[in-house]
Amino acid sequence: MMKRTLATLFLASTLVLTACETSGADNEDDNEITETENEDVQASPDEDFSETPDGEDAESQEDEEPEDEIDEEEQAFLYEINERDIATVQVIEGEEANAQVALLTYDDAPDKYAVDIAEVLLEHDAHAIFFVNGMYIENEEGQDMLRDIHEMGFAIGNHTHTHPSLPSLTEEQQTEEIMKTSDLIEEIIGERPRFFRAPFGQNTDHVRELVKEDGMVLMNWTYGYDWESGYMEAGPLADIMVNSELLRPGANLLMHDRSWTLEATPAIIEGLREKEYEIVDPDLIRSEPTESEETD
Repeated sequence: MMKRTLATLFLASTLVLTACETSGADNEDDNEITETENEDVQASPDEDFSETPDGEDAESQEDEEPEDEIDEEEQAFLYEINERDIATVQVIEGEEANAQVALLTYDDAPDKYAVDIAEVLLEHDAHAIFFVNGMYIENEEGQDMLRDIHEMGFAIGNHTHTHPSLPSLTEEQQTEEIMKTSDLIEEIIGERPRFFRAPFGQNTDHVRELVKEDGMVLMNWTYGYDWESGYMEAGPLADIMVNSELLRPGANLLMHDRSWTLEATPAIIEGLREKEYEIVDPDLIRSEPTESEETD
């Protein structure tokens, strides 16, 4: 009887111990799973746990394009240069655009202050054309300055290589002065200039033909003063540029790469806007395609 009782007690103890070990093992497995899950969460603190649309809705969102995205090649020209005075900016017939505009242009760039002028224009959200002399971009410093101006988004024009009086040159020399600068500009920024202005506003029939063939817009100016002795200070220059009787819708304002012009530029921009003039974007001025572009 006693032997039977002892056997029973031994069997019961064995079952209890086995159950405890099994329970402990289960708890260890649960702890390992919990720790692993916690490590996964901590390793990705920036993971987005928000719900993501699935099915057709998700596909439609991926395919959507921003409504304000515009193909630059499809951007229409709104303005052109008047062919009779090759200065005035006018609205292209049939287009709807503000006629109360003024065009800012800076010649003899980039000599010393062109990049500073570009930075001031950028700060004031104002557009302009920088007319480049090739002699200023033959060295690395000048090339860097041209790149800076272009990368800020400003239009680049051709102002010949050495700033000569073009009618005093042979046709071959005229070609060299213009094409050498266009080629150099293209080599530096990857684009040929779209605008041309002759030194002293002196053009020839050969220049006009050459400029047209190369797809540039021939341009003079309406008025400018910063080379005159009485306007080599910021105050007087800003005053005359804004209050000149020559200011009219479509006016083409001529300025230069000069320290006093740099200082006057903010007041010129503000003064024009106070008179309700919009500073026109040169990218909206029409230029004729070159012969190679027409055949493409």
